[in-house]
Amino acid sequence: MDLDRYLSRIGYDGPRTSTLSTLQALHERHPEAIAFENLNPLVGWPVSLDEAALEQKMLGDGRGGWCFEHNWLFRRALEALGFRVRGYAARVLWGSPPDHVGPRSHMVLEVGIDGQRYLADVGWGGATMTAPLLLQTGIEQATPHEPFRLMPWRGQDDEYVMEARLGEWTPLYRFRRDEQLQPDYEVSSHWLCTHPSSFFRRELTVARPYPGGRFALRNTTWTHRRVGAESETRLLTSSAAIREVLERDFLIRVPSAPELDAALERVVATWARE
Repeated sequence: MDLDRYLSRIGYDGPRTSTLSTLQALHERHPEAIAFENLNPLVGWPVSLDEAALEQKMLGDGRGGWCFEHNWLFRRALEALGFRVRGYAARVLWGSPPDHVGPRSHMVLEVGIDGQRYLADVGWGGATMTAPLLLQTGIEQATPHEPFRLMPWRGQDDEYVMEARLGEWTPLYRFRRDEQLQPDYEVSSHWLCTHPSSFFRRELTVARPYPGGRFALRNTTWTHRRVGAESETRLLTSSAAIREVLERDFLIRVPSAPELDAALERVVATWARE
């Protein structure tokens, strides 16, 4: 991995040591610099987890990505710095009925440091963690943004639920510590990118935290949430307005392509309501 280019991309110039303080700094800076976005599946472009293609897209082209891209890139950077990392797959609970069982469509990481295990996840989206969590259940853990906690899934010791305090405790996803390898993620990523029922093919979702707040875009609804303040929401009624906020608030270098223009026009036609 081109570690120098990665660290420059996220604006980190601190120690290159495999310590908790380094992990915390990288975990905060990564999602602040590289947005969560699904432009590729929305347009119909492939999503590659090939290392060279991933670095070109997210480091060279100034793009963001979704969970597999973010966390695979983050894992590669951590390993280049000497961290021990394992990858897991999670079932999304956010927005689902209590008894819904979805596929393992989200990627999370475990990082070992000095005999302790930490959970890292820089690719969740609108509630992406901005700090690693100690892999321990039942304790509220602060981050630069919302508090998070890990809980046992329905009393089971071998499965965890990630929750964020978004007004009230909200479950995000559940996972077991069953190690996943790159081909496992490639299968899930390909399904989400190509299956007709995939949410990511139909709707635009973009998110980026910054110190003190978060920007989010769901189709044509732009939201700015500040820590400790009321949220601001605005409806975007043109593809040009969407492009503007993608570049200004989400720091995405938006490609110039007729296919993307057409996809943004479809989003506006479907979701913009005066």
